[in-house]
Amino acid sequence: MTVPVFTEYEPTADCGCAGCALQRRTAAARTLPPRLGGHPAAHGARRALVLATAAGVVLSTGAAEAAAPAGHSTGPVRADDATGPGPGTPQGQAGPLMGGGASASPTTAAPLALRTTTRSEIIARAKTWVAAKVPYDMEKFWSDGYRQDCSGYVSMAWDLGGNEWTGSLSSYGTRIARSQLEPGDILLFHNPADPNKGSHVTIFGGWTNSAHTQYMAYEQTPPATRKKVTPLAYWSNSGKYVAYRYKGLAGGSRGGSSAGFPGAAKFGPGARNAHVTRLGEMLVARGGKRFYTQGPGPVWSEADRRATRAFQQAQGWKGANADGLPGPDTWRRLVNGTGRSIPATGASGAPKTVPAFPGRGYFKPGRSNAHVERLGKQLVKKGFGRHYVSGPGRRWTEADRRNVEAFQRAQGWHGRVADGYPGPDTWRRLFS
Repeated sequence: MTVPVFTEYEPTADCGCAGCALQRRTAAARTLPPRLGGHPAAHGARRALVLATAAGVVLSTGAAEAAAPAGHSTGPVRADDATGPGPGTPQGQAGPLMGGGASASPTTAAPLALRTTTRSEIIARAKTWVAAKVPYDMEKFWSDGYRQDCSGYVSMAWDLGGNEWTGSLSSYGTRIARSQLEPGDILLFHNPADPNKGSHVTIFGGWTNSAHTQYMAYEQTPPATRKKVTPLAYWSNSGKYVAYRYKGLAGGSRGGSSAGFPGAAKFGPGARNAHVTRLGEMLVARGGKRFYTQGPGPVWSEADRRATRAFQQAQGWKGANADGLPGPDTWRRLVNGTGRSIPATGASGAPKTVPAFPGRGYFKPGRSNAHVERLGKQLVKKGFGRHYVSGPGRRWTEADRRNVEAFQRAQGWHGRVADGYPGPDTWRRLFS
């Protein structure tokens, strides 16, 4: 019979992690609330007795591993905000909202009851964190009760009843082919050998190119929630990401390609069918909520026509091309999440004018001109100014080149097309 292993663990005085710091500040307390982030529940107590006993069975991990205390988390790794070869996203365990109650074991937690939701609601919830720029933190919870890491973000967007982790999210979804991805689905990579190394999950927001090699990803990653054009399936470990569709999706799980236009006869006065409902949901997700006092629903209404027309006008279409009745191009852009969203009330729906590319000769070592400064300011505006110590200014510098390179890699480009020197495509995307 293997001798039981006992170890008593007390955090050291120089440990700077959030759990130990809180523990030292509350020295008079006998116990502390459990932490659902970097420190397991055993680390949240003032002195936690870890008992590992094997009666008649020799554990494969051995006594030494059983005696090892819970590891100290070093906190989130700040990945390159521009391209990031991999997400620096350690995560908390499965647990309840707001960190209340005992943490569930990530390997044994039973799936919670599913709540019904729609694709437009999933994307709308995802956008709330993007707008709020929720900071990445595996040990903190946002005001809605969800943990501020990648799996907590998906738990929020899918409206789950608790905080899940990458090892449990798949139980709430149905595995699908990547070709079947639609807005609101997820791309999930869970590394069971070391869940905090590489494990990550993103929300699919729609294709951004016709080849379906890039998509709009909603994700929680350092330093804060972002919406970003991302190569399929991610910057690193791309082949290991699996696509899932939420099981509680209203209307069930649709298989196959969803880009096919159902036909003009399905829309317009007198129409009543599921395609009308879906059109309305997609329009709401693209900024058309204000047109609907109720719904969307299966019966064609003036709200559907007005919202469709607003979306068409946002693409720069006029006349018969913006009559409020969806055609193949309108449908494709809505389904794939491409094109321009409906602007807010009072905002102009006209396409943004992109300034003409001045030529490659302006962006070379030693060159100084207004185009360099304009480029630098736009890089900063787009979030790609991390290499500037000062400026940007009129003189081309290595900081300009590195920032341009970061932007190019964010488009999924590699090699010579991501050398840090702007060309017409870089310029157009940067100013679009």
